[in-house]
Amino acid sequence: MRKVVLIFLSLLICVGAAYSQFDAQLSQYMLHNSAFNPAAVGEGELIQVTGQYRMQWLGMPNAGQTMIFSINSPLKFMGKTHGVGFRFLNESSGLFTTQAAHLQYAYKKKLGEGVLSLGTDFGFTSLGFVGDSVREITSDYHDISNDPEIPKTSVVGMSFDMSLGAFYSTSDYYAGVSYMHLNNPTVEWGDYSSFRQFGTLYLTGGYNWTLPDTKYVFKPTTLIKTDFTSWQWDVTGRVEYDNKYWGGLSYRIQDAVTFLAGINIAGGLSIGYSYDLPTSKMLIASWGSHELVCFYSFEYVFGKKNNKYKSIRIL
Repeated sequence: MRKVVLIFLSLLICVGAAYSQFDAQLSQYMLHNSAFNPAAVGEGELIQVTGQYRMQWLGMPNAGQTMIFSINSPLKFMGKTHGVGFRFLNESSGLFTTQAAHLQYAYKKKLGEGVLSLGTDFGFTSLGFVGDSVREITSDYHDISNDPEIPKTSVVGMSFDMSLGAFYSTSDYYAGVSYMHLNNPTVEWGDYSSFRQFGTLYLTGGYNWTLPDTKYVFKPTTLIKTDFTSWQWDVTGRVEYDNKYWGGLSYRIQDAVTFLAGINIAGGLSIGYSYDLPTSKMLIASWGSHELVCFYSFEYVFGKKNNKYKSIRIL
C-alpha cells in the first residue's frame, strides 16, 4: 500500500494545471482535509474543532473572503470505527455570497498498515447574488440593464447538496479523493435567473519524512482540484520542528507562492498562518492573500463521575 500511495503522489505532482474554481480557495488545505473530503472526519483518536478564515486578493474591490468552521470526532459503535462531523461555510466573492451547512459521516476499516475511510456529507447550500450592485453598462453588443437573466435586486436561494470521498491514512502518509457537489445543486432566483454549482473533484496526498535529526520532519503535500473545465494544483513543502513549530513554502500553478508558518500551543491548540504572493498579473492589482487557521484537538472521557477533557499533547 505504501508503494501505491507513493505512485499516487507522483502522479499528482506530474499533472499540469490551469486555475479557476467556484469552491473556496484554501492555502493551508493540509491542516483541514475535512473541509473538502468528508472521509477525512474522525482521523486519529481526538475530537477536533477547526476554524479557517481567508482574505483573498487584498486591495481589489469586492475581493473574496471565506470562513470555514468544522468539528469532527471518531466514534466507536457496535465494534466498528466511524467518523462523524459538521462543517459550515460562509463566503463572499464579488457579488456572490455562499453559506453552507453539512453533516459528515465516514466508515473506517483497517487495511494493511493504515485505515481506509469512505465518507459522505449532505446538507444545504445557500447562494445569493447582490443584483442591485451590478454596474449597468450598455454597449452596441449587449444591454445589461434589460437583461432578464441578471437579477435587479439582491436575491438568495437554497438547494440540497451532497459529496462523497475516500481517504487512506497511516502514521507516515495519506491519500484522498473526493467529489464535492455530487448532485450539481441548482439555485433558482426567480423566473429567469438561476445558478448551478458544478461538481469538483479533489485529489490530495501527503508524506511524513523524518530527517536524520529526528526533531525535524519534512511534510510534503499536494492538492489538485478540477471541475473538468479548469484545473488548480498546489504543491507544498513544510518542515516541522520538535512537533511544535512548522514553516514552509507552497506553489500554486500560475497563481501564487505561499509562505506558511504555525505553532502547536500547549493544551492541544494550534495556529497556522499563510500569505499568498501572486505570481501572475494579479500582483498589479493586489498585494496578496492572508489566511489564518486555528484548531483544537482534545479527548472527551466518557463514563466517569467527573467527566473531563484531556489533550494528548499534555498527557
